[in-house]
Amino acid sequence: MTLSNRQKGTIYIILSAFCFAWMNAFARLAGDLPFLQKSFFRNLVALLFALIILLRERASFRPAPHTLPTLFVRAAAGTVGIFCNFYAIDHLALSDASILNKMSPFFAVLCSWALLREKLSWKQGLLILGAFVGALCVIKPSFSNTQFFPSLIGLLGGFGAGLAYTMVRRLGQMGENKAYIVFFFSAFSCLITLPLLLLTYVPMTWKQMVILILAGLAAAGGQFGITSAYCYAPAKDVSIYDYTQILFAAGLGFLLFAQIPDWLSLLGYGIIIAMAIISFLQSRHEEAKHT
Repeated sequence: MTLSNRQKGTIYIILSAFCFAWMNAFARLAGDLPFLQKSFFRNLVALLFALIILLRERASFRPAPHTLPTLFVRAAAGTVGIFCNFYAIDHLALSDASILNKMSPFFAVLCSWALLREKLSWKQGLLILGAFVGALCVIKPSFSNTQFFPSLIGLLGGFGAGLAYTMVRRLGQMGENKAYIVFFFSAFSCLITLPLLLLTYVPMTWKQMVILILAGLAAAGGQFGITSAYCYAPAKDVSIYDYTQILFAAGLGFLLFAQIPDWLSLLGYGIIIAMAIISFLQSRHEEAKHT
C-alpha cells in the first residue's frame, strides 16, 4: 500500500508529538534538578545532531549577514520557550504544561501579524481569544492557587515558542539552511545556559544522566519528525495532529506520575483543541475557495 504525502506527513507529526511527550516525561523523571541543567542537556543532544547533519552536507557554518539578527531573535525566543517549558514541567501536571506550550500556534499567528505584517482576520482573532479563554481555565488565576505562577511561566513558554516559529518562518523565506537554524539555536542556548549551569550545577547520578540523554534523544526525534512532516505536507494539512501530544502527555502523566487533571483543566484542553480544529477547518475552507 502506497501512502500519500499527506498521510506520511500525518504519521510523522504524530510520531513527533509522541517523542515530545516523552521528552517532557523524561525531564520530569530526571527528578529534582535545576530546569537550566535539564535544558542544557536537552539542547546539547540536539546540537550534536545538527552538527552531524551540517558536516554530512558539508554546509557552511557562517550565516548570511542579513539573516543574523533574525537568527538571534529565533534563538533567544526559543531558549526562553524551553526554559519556561521545563520549569512548568517540574511544577505542573504534564498535560497542563503541554497544553500551555501548545498555545504557541496562536501566539505565532499574533507575532506573524505584528512582525511579518501577515493578515489577521476577525475570525482568527476570535479563535485566538477563545484559545486564551481555554488557557485561563488551565491557569485558574487566583492568588490562592499555588500553581498560578508556574502556569503563567508555561504560558510564557508558549509565547516564546510562537515567536521562535515566526522567526523560523522568516528565515525560511530568507533561504537559511534548516539544519543551520537548529544548530545556531542549540549552540546559542547551550552557551547562554552554561555559565548559569556552572553556578547552579547539581551532581547527577548515572540514572539521571541516562534519563536526560533520553530526553535529548526524544527531543531530536520530535524535531526530526516535525521537520519531515512539513516536508511532506503543508502545515494547514497536518498541524492539527500535533495536538495529539496532549493525549500522549495525559497518558504518560497518569501512568508514570498518577496525575489526573481536574475538570477545569479538562475544559481548558477541550476549548483550546476545539479552537485549533476550527482554525484547521477554516484554513482548509479558505484554501479550497482559491483552488
